Amino acid sequence: MHTFQPYPIDLMEMNPFTKIGKEWMLITAGDEKKANTMTASWGGVGVLWGKNVVYIFVRDTRYTKEFIDNGETFSLTFLDESNKGALKYLGAVSGRDENKIENARMHLDYCKDTPYIDEGNLVFICRKLSATKMTPDQFIDSSIESSWYADGNLHTMYVGEILEVLAR
Repeated sequence: MHTFQPYPIDLMEMNPFTKIGKEWMLITAGDEKKANTMTASWGGVGVLWGKNVVYIFVRDTRYTKEFIDNGETFSLTFLDESNKGALKYLGAVSGRDENKIENARMHLDYCKDTPYIDEGNLVFICRKLSATKMTPDQFIDSSIESSWYADGNLHTMYVGEILEVLAR
């Protein structure tokens, strides 16, 4: 296991457009008995309700969604570019069918019972604040549904308070 240190959030110098949109992240949830992770490239960071937060989007069909829905916390793990192959694999394979974390040669670690991927270099430990199911009537731009949801597989948007930032 790697050594992570708490990192003061007010010292963060992270470009979310690069970290999330181009380099991607892993959303991990569950407990020490069972956990799952998935690759994501949609989301963001900011301030909401007087708290430092992340917001993530998870499709209804994703196995990781069950873990997020059934727990109070989740993590976001950011990895360096050398892990792009593992990120692609973890985004394409379901944890329902196999131990995809092990098969991707990744390892779980825990911070206060919240799982995260040990191979990362930056981790956000988050507490779920809200879950909003997206519905087609919410789309003001009419092209969103046909472009992104033609199959009806919509997202739920989760807002999570950043409880701790870990870095190595």
